[in-house]
Amino acid sequence: MKGNEKPKYNTFQNVVWMIKIAWGSRKRVLLFCVLTAVMEVLLNLTQLYIAPEVLARVEEKAPMWELLATIGIFTAALFLIQGFKQYVRENTLFARVDVRSVVIGKIGRKCNMTSYPNTLDAEFNNLREKSHAACNSNRAASEYIWQTLTMLLKNIGGLLVYLTILSRMDAVLLFAVIATCIAGFFVSRYTSNWRYARRDEEEEYFQKKHYLRAKSESVKLAKDIRIFGLQNWLNELLDQIHNLYLDFSLRCERVEVLADITEAVLTMARNGIAYVYLIRMTLTEGLSVSEFLLLFTAVSTFTTWVMGILQELSELHKESLDISCIREFLEYPEPFKFDEGEPIPAAAGYELKLENVSYRYPGAEADTIHGLHLTVRPGEKLAIVGLNGAGKTTLVKLMGGLLDPTEGRVLLNGRDIRDFNRRAYYGLFSAVFQEFSVLDVTVAENIAQRKDGIDYERIADCVEKAGLTSMIEKLPQGLQTRGPGSLSGWCAVLRRSDPAADAGKSTV
Repeated sequence: MKGNEKPKYNTFQNVVWMIKIAWGSRKRVLLFCVLTAVMEVLLNLTQLYIAPEVLARVEEKAPMWELLATIGIFTAALFLIQGFKQYVRENTLFARVDVRSVVIGKIGRKCNMTSYPNTLDAEFNNLREKSHAACNSNRAASEYIWQTLTMLLKNIGGLLVYLTILSRMDAVLLFAVIATCIAGFFVSRYTSNWRYARRDEEEEYFQKKHYLRAKSESVKLAKDIRIFGLQNWLNELLDQIHNLYLDFSLRCERVEVLADITEAVLTMARNGIAYVYLIRMTLTEGLSVSEFLLLFTAVSTFTTWVMGILQELSELHKESLDISCIREFLEYPEPFKFDEGEPIPAAAGYELKLENVSYRYPGAEADTIHGLHLTVRPGEKLAIVGLNGAGKTTLVKLMGGLLDPTEGRVLLNGRDIRDFNRRAYYGLFSAVFQEFSVLDVTVAENIAQRKDGIDYERIADCVEKAGLTSMIEKLPQGLQTRGPGSLSGWCAVLRRSDPAADAGKSTV
C-alpha cells in the first residue's frame, strides 16, 4: 500500500479477520473483550448513581442506618466490579499477546517461505517492514485492536444505557448535546489526522537525528572525524535537523491549541445548555436536587460515550490500515510454484542445462547475465572463475532455482524447472554463499545443517578435510559444543588461552 492508496481491505473485513485468528487460537480474547466492556459500563453506572442516591436519602431524612447501608452497598459494588475488572484485565493480556504471536508466526513463515525474488522486491520489503511494525509491541495494531474493540463495546453499551436514563428529557437537548459532541470529535480528529498524516515527516527527522548522533559518537569514525575536522560540520547538520523538527513541532502545537480552544468552547456551550434546561425543569416540574445531579451528570457523561464511539472508530480505522498491510504482505503473490508444482522425477543422475539464459536485477539498466548457454552433466565438476560482479553468484542462484531467468530457460533433465515444486528442487542442491550464517546450535548441527539423523562419520570426514579436527577436539564438549554463537568464536577463545596455537605465524 503506497502513500494515500486505498487499502485492499476495509475496517470491517480486518476486524473479522482478526476475530477468526482469535477464534482459532485464543477464543477467550473475545470473551474478555465483552466482559471488560460490561464491567466498565457497570462501574460507570455505579459511580453515576452513588451520589444522587446518597443525596436522595438525605433529602428524605432517612435513618442513619439506611444512609450508611446505601453507602455500604455502593462501596461493595464498586469493590467487586473493580476487582473483577482487574482480574479480567490481567488475564486478557496474555491472550492478546498469544493472538499477536500467531500473527507474528504468519509473518515469519511468509518471510522464510516466500519465493526468493520477493526478497529483492521493494514493495514486498516495504510491506514486510510495515507488518513487523504492526506487531512489535503491546500497543501495535495486531494486539491493541482488542483494547479498541473493548472500548468501542463499552461506549456503545454506555450510550444505550444513558439514552434510557435521559429519555425523559427533551429531544432538542439531546440533539444539542450530540451535535456539540460530534463537532468536538471532528475538531479532535482533524488534529489527530493532521499529525498522523505527517508521521513520515516526523519519523524522517528522528531518523536523521539518530543517524547523525550515531555517526558523531561512533568510536570507529572517531579518527576520521578528528583528522578531517568534521566536528563543526556534523554539529551544523544536527542543528539544521533540530531546527527543522522544532518548526514541525510548533506547527503541531498551533493546530492542537486551536483544537483545544474550540473543544473548550463547545464544552461550555453543552454544559450551559444542560444547566439552563435542568434549572427550568427544577422550577417548573419540581425536579429534586438528587434528580438534578443525576441528570446533569448523565448529560455530561453522555458526551463521553458519544465521543468515545467516534474516537474508537477513528482509532479502529488507523489500526485497520496496519492490519491491511499485514494481510497484503501475507497474500503477496508468489512467482514460484511450491506445493502445486510437480514432484521431482526420480533419476540416477540429473543434467542441468541453461538455455539462452539472461537475468537482470529489478531496477538495473543492464543484464548481469546475458544469453548464456551452459550444460552441467551428471557427475561433472565445473569451476566458474570471474571478477567481482561478473555474475558468478547470480549464476548459482539461477541454477539452484532461487531466481528465474528474465529470458531463456533452466532445464532439469530437459524439463523447465518452473514446472516443479520449487522446495523439492532446492533439495537437489547444497550451496555455501558468500553471505552465510552460523546458527546458535552445536558444532555438529552447524556442520550437518540439521538436528535429527546426523551422520557423525561424514561430519568427522568433513572436519578432517577442513583441518579442524584438533581444534574441535579442544572444545569443551567437542562436536556438541554450543556458543559463543559460532565456531570461529570458540577458535578465538582457544587461541587466546593457548598462545602455542599461533606459534610459527609471522607478525606484520
